[in-house]
Amino acid sequence: MTNALLMSSSRMGQQGYLSHAHEQIHRLLQHKHQEILFIPYAAVSFSFDEFEKIVQPVFESLGYTLKSIHHFSDPIAAVNQAQAIAVGGGNTFALLKRLYDAQLIDLISQRVKHDNLPYIGWSAGSNIATPSIRTTNDMPIVQPPSFRALNLTPFQINPHFISGKPVGHNGESREERLNEFLTLNPNEELLALYEGTALLIENNQATVLGDKNALWFKAPNQIDEIKTNQQFPLNMIKGVE
Repeated sequence: MTNALLMSSSRMGQQGYLSHAHEQIHRLLQHKHQEILFIPYAAVSFSFDEFEKIVQPVFESLGYTLKSIHHFSDPIAAVNQAQAIAVGGGNTFALLKRLYDAQLIDLISQRVKHDNLPYIGWSAGSNIATPSIRTTNDMPIVQPPSFRALNLTPFQINPHFISGKPVGHNGESREERLNEFLTLNPNEELLALYEGTALLIENNQATVLGDKNALWFKAPNQIDEIKTNQQFPLNMIKGVE
């Protein structure tokens, strides 16, 4: 009974923070007034208070309330009592380590998958919604005890997807990096999301939202597109067995 919105990014182009995602958020939360439990653990160069002040006005303008988990003395109780969860972007490794440190990984996964708790993530918050963080773009600035994540989707996602190489860049392109993943994990496939797009999960079905199609990486150098607003079964994309 998973219901989740996994966004590639917090911004699209020159728009404001989450400005592009208002209708995407409503599509998940259905305009029902509820308090969102915000998890700011991906923030590194700014405080959790600062992160909350960025995100809170967005949700309040949409008719929802939001409070960060760092205000609660008992994070486990906060997750148990949450009506919905939002996990912001930043550094995926820091986010995952802090979730492990707070003993929240299995609890959040259980509440979303078995208790029908709505989950919203963007960037790092989308990375941890997959089986692992093996396809994040982030630098491993800390070492979590495991790469295992929430497993809300059976397959990996690559947010912030950018095709090709910037002028003067001689390192690997994103396609080449994802081909490396597929080469060493031949039984898995993955979904790449451009900026401003998202994956909406409703039970066992998924829909790409936004103005660009998603890229379905099926094998090295074998890529199909999944059209925006096209619903498909989650198990169409091969994941961890």
